[in-house]
Amino acid sequence: MDKQWTELTPEEKRERRFAKWMDTSGIQFDSPEAEKAYKARIKRLGDTLLMKIPDRVPVTLPVDNFPALYAGTDLRTVMYDYDELYRAWKKFLLDFDMDSVVSPGMVYPGKVFDIVDYKLYAWPGHGLPMNATGFQFVEGEYMMSDEYDAFFTDPSDFAMRVYLPRVVGALEPFRKLPPLTYLLGTPQRLLPVTAQPDVMAAFQALVDAGKERARYQQVIMKFSREAQAAGFPGMRGAVSFAPFDTLSDALRGTKGIIMDMYRQPENVLKAVDMIADFNIRNTVESVNALGGIMVMFPLHKGDDTFMSNDQFARFYWPSLRKFVLGLMNEGIMVMLFAEGKYNNRLEQVNDVPGGWILWHFDQTDMARAKQVLGNQCLTGNVPTSLMYTGTPEAVKECCRKLIETCAPGGGYILNAGASTAEVKAENLRAMMDAAKEYGTY
Repeated sequence: MDKQWTELTPEEKRERRFAKWMDTSGIQFDSPEAEKAYKARIKRLGDTLLMKIPDRVPVTLPVDNFPALYAGTDLRTVMYDYDELYRAWKKFLLDFDMDSVVSPGMVYPGKVFDIVDYKLYAWPGHGLPMNATGFQFVEGEYMMSDEYDAFFTDPSDFAMRVYLPRVVGALEPFRKLPPLTYLLGTPQRLLPVTAQPDVMAAFQALVDAGKERARYQQVIMKFSREAQAAGFPGMRGAVSFAPFDTLSDALRGTKGIIMDMYRQPENVLKAVDMIADFNIRNTVESVNALGGIMVMFPLHKGDDTFMSNDQFARFYWPSLRKFVLGLMNEGIMVMLFAEGKYNNRLEQVNDVPGGWILWHFDQTDMARAKQVLGNQCLTGNVPTSLMYTGTPEAVKECCRKLIETCAPGGGYILNAGASTAEVKAENLRAMMDAAKEYGTY
């Protein structure tokens, strides 16, 4: 008799997640060749992630919004025209050999942002030039320095009635809503507020945004099905953030969090610990719904130049480590995208079980990373500037050196340090060529 989920060890849970991810029984492939290619690619990825020896080094292409430019359009267009979004990413898929699919799901639907008056991003034609190739996060002090107690007392209430009205313009009337706990036993107390025209308009904006989001999601799902059918797997999972980054990016802002680290450090520590706790629950639910194997964390403020080693050890790593271990306990791997430099962090972060993390390094010394974190999977470090301005020959040489440094013993995925929409097509092909020429075990 099979064990119940709660009876499984973390390793057994991971094994079940990987088995589900690698199961091809529900895929209708375009051809026997596509099926063979899919199985080879997903096994290559799975073996590498689990620190086994694959047939060769796999490659993740660092393309960002490049498929839009490659197809002769731009980011603004594909944000608002989902048919063009599909066309561009499908053309890219069919024109490039890759080990894992590059999904259009990271291109946000502009119409949804417009409907709700979303304030946390600027995008082409909305705060950025029409021809901009990416998005820009709009940092602000969305939680004031004296609001920690309100956040601690009822974070859901703070999110609903304080935070959302500040960052989503259409939901500004939510500040009028009663606390949700006020509705326990007397839910009718909600009705007088919802009868107000501006509150009704706020809820209608959510309905309209949901309908638009559903239209967008249909296109994303269509692309994903066709990518699988053509033989390209994706590394399914979710995206989350280090608790310190959640607090510093989306709530207090850089200036605010720096002040708090000195003026009210205990509140910062309490907040990041609380964020870790409820994000573990929320992220596990999200991964389960997607049938995924991994959660990706872009690490924004943990690099060597933002804070000292002592500050990293106190404010950044403990809550992130708690989050990571909580996911591991549910059999979920994590990809930690170490933006910037982590040369001074390697020994500090080497205190979690081996075989559970894919470290994506941007500008970190990969030889040291391999030496210190050799029991974890590594990826990255091809300079973005090289992918943008270099020649294919220079890209191949860089990839060769990285493969020789990081691939021995398994556990390396060839990738750039970061993505750029304006990468050269010939340099992407050079990365794949390098993996095939130098990455065979």
